[in-house]
Amino acid sequence: METEKIKVRVTESGQTMEVVVYSKRAELIQVVLGAGIHSVKCDLTPTRNGHAYAGSVMGREIVYERSRAQVQADIDRLNPSVRGSGRR
Repeated sequence: METEKIKVRVTESGQTMEVVVYSKRAELIQVVLGAGIHSVKCDLTPTRNGHAYAGSVMGREIVYERSRAQVQADIDRLNPSVRGSGRR
């Protein structure tokens, strides 16, 4: 199985960083920052307007700048056997 990575932006500094996707659903994306015993999980949830996902790790906000619809399309494209799951 191939490890999926996404780019998130740290809002405080504007820097982007690649993080490993632990779990991905339209309503929640769990990512892992770091490696080994120093890794930290973070939950990214859709923003109110649905245009991005945001979460906080160690007091810093990170943002994944893709909409909920784009993430659902990615999920459908990567795993067509579960097409339609997560849509309501």
